[in-house]
Amino acid sequence: MEYGICNISSIPIRKDPAESSEMRTEILFGEHFKIIELIERWAKIKLAFDSYEGWIDRKIIQALTESEFESINNSSSFVTNQQINKVQNLKNNIDFLIGGGSSLPNFDAKTKSFNFGEEKYKLVSEYAQTDKSDLRNGIIDFASKYINCSYLWGGRNPFGIDCSGLSQISYKTFGINILRDASQQVTHGKIVEFIDDAKPADLAFFDNADGVITHVGLIFDKNHIIHASGKVRIDKIDHQGIYNEERKIYTHKLRIIKNLID
Repeated sequence: MEYGICNISSIPIRKDPAESSEMRTEILFGEHFKIIELIERWAKIKLAFDSYEGWIDRKIIQALTESEFESINNSSSFVTNQQINKVQNLKNNIDFLIGGGSSLPNFDAKTKSFNFGEEKYKLVSEYAQTDKSDLRNGIIDFASKYINCSYLWGGRNPFGIDCSGLSQISYKTFGINILRDASQQVTHGKIVEFIDDAKPADLAFFDNADGVITHVGLIFDKNHIIHASGKVRIDKIDHQGIYNEERKIYTHKLRIIKNLID
């Protein structure tokens, strides 16, 4: 078994080993993975964070030893809580940008430095420890930073994100790991029986005509939801679903609301 980590802004994970294959998700900076198959220029990987599998271009893999992989697995990482962050590779002094929800293993808060094995980095941009004393408002505040970001199937970054990517990284930033797709995220948490009982950061799930969960959003307040549909936006929600005031229609049919926090 071989191991790797993302040492660039993000890496697309594709359904099949081809550039033309759809992007299913992205590996964010600092997320590590197992390599489970190698063919020509492609590697099939399994993310440590959420067990997602898919194909990536093998030439952009930063290799880890098994001991380095396990060290990251067994230690806590600082998760970036700003929408855009700047880091510097200390080997070549090159600065580059990473998105919110990225992981910084072995982070030293005093020096703002961290490392992936032999690779050493520094967080150049503003640093603030994530305040986990009010999880619900914290998660909603983080998700709100993405308002007007464009929708991108499989996206998890501030320049393109999908509905379940938004909920996943918003929770990840506050130390709560959830699965990647909406159809998987619905397996987490406890059912909220009535929409009037929903609290900020509860996850609302929506299905299609066949009863398949196809969309997720975060309850914003009693009557609103923040979600990615065309762009990250805030819309009205009631017991029927999401109501788009601009179009004067319900765009998503409510299936269930889940409480993942308490």
